[in-house]
Amino acid sequence: MLDWKNRTGKAEARERVDARGAGTRSYVGGLLFSRALGTLIGLYLLVAVALGWYWSQEPALFPVQQNAQAAAERNGQQMVIGYTTVETLKTVVSTLLDKPGGYISNDRFPPGLWMDNMPSWEYGVLVQVRDLSRALRKDFARSQSQSAEDADLAKAEPRFNFDNKSWVLPSSESEYQEGINSLNRYQKRLASPDQQGALFYTRADNLNNWLGDVATRLGSLSQRLSASVGRVKLNSTLKTESVAPGQVPQLDEEVVETPWMQIDNVFYEARGQAWALSHLLRAIEVDFADVLAKKNATVSVRQIIRELEASQEPLWSPMVLNGSGFGMWANHSLVMANYISRANAAVIDLRQLLSQG
Repeated sequence: MLDWKNRTGKAEARERVDARGAGTRSYVGGLLFSRALGTLIGLYLLVAVALGWYWSQEPALFPVQQNAQAAAERNGQQMVIGYTTVETLKTVVSTLLDKPGGYISNDRFPPGLWMDNMPSWEYGVLVQVRDLSRALRKDFARSQSQSAEDADLAKAEPRFNFDNKSWVLPSSESEYQEGINSLNRYQKRLASPDQQGALFYTRADNLNNWLGDVATRLGSLSQRLSASVGRVKLNSTLKTESVAPGQVPQLDEEVVETPWMQIDNVFYEARGQAWALSHLLRAIEVDFADVLAKKNATVSVRQIIRELEASQEPLWSPMVLNGSGFGMWANHSLVMANYISRANAAVIDLRQLLSQG
């Protein structure tokens, strides 16, 4: 009887020891798993932040004329009128797709999902690409309003106007690449000795039409950038029939201010448009050299380019500062608005030279 009790007591003691050992092993295993999981998450976040910083670096300016000459030599093509403009447009879109991180606006996973500055920059570039592709289709490649449009340019324009945030079926990148392919076909026909129906007309009225779109874009950007500090604006929707003869019209005032969370988006969109437009204007300066020289407008084009390139200086602050107009802190949006406004004023002067000079 005593032996049985002793054996039972020993068995119970062993069970308690085994239970405590199993509990300890379970606790240690859970602790190790938690630490390993935390380490992996930490490493993932660290890599994502590093990639996000690297992908946020804006592409540098590239030499337009040298780039076009290199492309012509590489493809065995002639540098005809219009070649530089088309090649520059292709390079701008290719930069959008092939820069570090690729095209980010339609990303669905980190770190691209967390980024908003680079998608805004990409959209700004895309706006200028769309405007010039439309100008190529309806103005530069047509002799007059009743002439037929180029088939490849007619395919390229809607490709560039595709949704910039489409992830799949089809993706934005694939549509924009198809647009580049259409420009390639047009450029190949343009550079061939017989041109095969591809034309590029360097007329003052064609250039003036596109510059009208440029002025509209820059004017809108200037207003949006200036609204970063908030200002009182007169309501311009006054109806003429509501004003009695001999009376001074009463104008309503409204406060216009860019929401705080959108200030950096507008800033980087402006930088994207300025980056793309500076390259496109350099290409226009090459292909429309005769027209600009006859109108004494070459200096005006270079002044626009200078203002746009000045807006591409590196931003040393880790964030877009939004100080008051004459406050102690910088306001990067107002600095950008200054460059954009000066470029817009030069575009307006250039249009007057082209139409009246």
